[in-house]
This record gives sequence, C-alpha cells and structure tokens, in this order.
Amino acid sequence: MTPALSFVIPLYNSAETIAPLVHRIEQMAVEGGHEIVLVNDGSGDATADVCRDLVRSARVPIAYVEHARNFGEHNAVLTGWRYARGAHIVNLDDDGQNPPDEAVRLWQHAKSTGLDVVFGHYDVKQHSAWRNLGSWFTNRMTDWALDKPPGFYLSSFRCVSGFVARQVSEYAGPYPYIDGLLLQVTQRIGSITVRHDERQAGVSGYTLRRLIRLWLSAWLNFSLLPLRVATMLGFVTATVGLVAFGLVVWLWLLNRGPAYGWGWLMAALLVFSGTQLVMLGLIGEYLGRMFLTVNQRPQAVVREVVATEDAAAPGVGAASGRAPVSR
Repeated sequence: MTPALSFVIPLYNSAETIAPLVHRIEQMAVEGGHEIVLVNDGSGDATADVCRDLVRSARVPIAYVEHARNFGEHNAVLTGWRYARGAHIVNLDDDGQNPPDEAVRLWQHAKSTGLDVVFGHYDVKQHSAWRNLGSWFTNRMTDWALDKPPGFYLSSFRCVSGFVARQVSEYAGPYPYIDGLLLQVTQRIGSITVRHDERQAGVSGYTLRRLIRLWLSAWLNFSLLPLRVATMLGFVTATVGLVAFGLVVWLWLLNRGPAYGWGWLMAALLVFSGTQLVMLGLIGEYLGRMFLTVNQRPQAVVREVVATEDAAAPGVGAASGRAPVSR
C-alpha cells in the first residue's frame, strides 16, 4: 500500500545523528502510514553501516539509497523523491534540527489547505551567525531571481505533494535547485512557523563553498537576471565612457581642463577591464553549465539500494529501474 507520508532525509557524515532521528520517526503514529527514505550522499564515516542496521531492525518501511560519491544536498533530495512512495513527502535534515512532529504539522497543513508545497518558517534558528546570514542572503537573492512572492521564506524543511515531487524529479540537470524547480511547477505554496531544535551532534557540512555553489545554482540555472544585470552594467559603463569622451572633447576645444596623468588612465582602464572580465566570466559560467548539461554530467549515481520488503517499490526511482533493490 502507498503510505500517506514519506520522510526523505539526505545524509552526509550522519553516523552519530541518524539513528536517534529514525527511531523518533518510527515511534510516530501517522494516519495512513509512513515510510523513511535515507540517501547517503558520499559520507566518509560509518553512515552506511548505521543505515543498513536501521533497515534490518526497521519498525516502518525504510529504503536506504547510497550515492557513489558526494553530489550535494539538492541532488540527494531528488534521489530520495524518486524512491519515495508517499502521497506527500517531507524533507528533514539529518542532524535532528527539524523535529519529526513539526514535519507532521507541515503535512497536516498541506492536506487541509490543498497546497502543493508547505515550507517551514523558523522564528528562531539554532544556527551559527554566518549560516543565518547566508540563509538571509539566499532568500533575498531569490526574491530577485525567482518567480516567488517577495519576502516569502524558502527553507529545506518542506512538505510537497507526490504529484509535484514526480514532476520535479524528472529534472536531470547536474545543478538542481529544488526551490527553483518547485516554483516552476506550482504556485500553490504556503508556509507555517515551526520549531528549530539544536543540533544533536557533530558539525554542519554546509561550508561557505557549498553555500556559494547553491547561490550560483539559484541564479544561473533558474534565472536570466544575472545576464540582464551584466547587460545593464555594460550599457551604463558604455554610457559613462561616451559622456566622459564628450567632456574631454569639449574641454579640448576650450583649451581648458585639468592635467591628465598615468594614474587617471590606469584607474579608468582597470574599471573598464574589470567590468568586461566580470561579464565574460558570467557568460562563461552559463556556457560551462550548458556544456556539462549537454554532455550529460550525472545529477547523481546510485551505487546501492537496501530496503525492507514493503519499501522502495513502486517508487519513482525503483519503477524507473535506476538501481537494483537489495532485500
């Protein structure tokens, strides 16, 4: 039978935190039943062994999916959606900061309102100051780049309908940004305030490098705004240059004006050259991503799937024959 709710949890070095989280989810009572999909995104610790033990002792249907290497959180979530069978799917972080009971509240709100996507909004986030700053910047940036209501808070703690998950899972590009994909599929989105607990163990795997990669995916994969900004910047720079040229000619005709030296020329050269290099780099980033997409760089490679008898079929991933299922 198809469960009412699937818990999809991307994992990265989660050996210390995933077992308590899974046990909490197993003890919950969900009307219509629930399942758990664990996606190990190239962890370097004992996460794989812990997850296999969880499958062997499972009290609810559990599917464990292992990536061949680290591909990124959003790639891992899409893999989990392909193997999830639930009428609704909730994403949880692997560190215990997204309480399972709050995940059920997201699901209940989605059911009662008929929304396709419900995001969890935090009053207080138990993250470091720089992580909170990065989240704030990401949301402000997506206000400009994506077709979403201004100020609407996007988070990785979300509940989506099975219909939307299936549509989004068809995306095969190597640089997915899930919120951008969701906004392309549906406008039936909402949010509720949820609790954010402290991390149970370990440290966050989200480094500044990973945040920058996420920002680039949001900007370059799902918006033409950077190219339009580059075009406007080039137009403004050219206009300023023409005005300055006219001013120089006017002063020359009047035989007036300040003395011009090497410093002024070099400063102007650096400004214009820097602007050109920024625009060329931006265009090159677009072309590079197109090149990797055309050459079918994999979004993810599944090495192994281990599941209980009542999990992982006929989920999207299992039905498509993406990987064998070990029982």
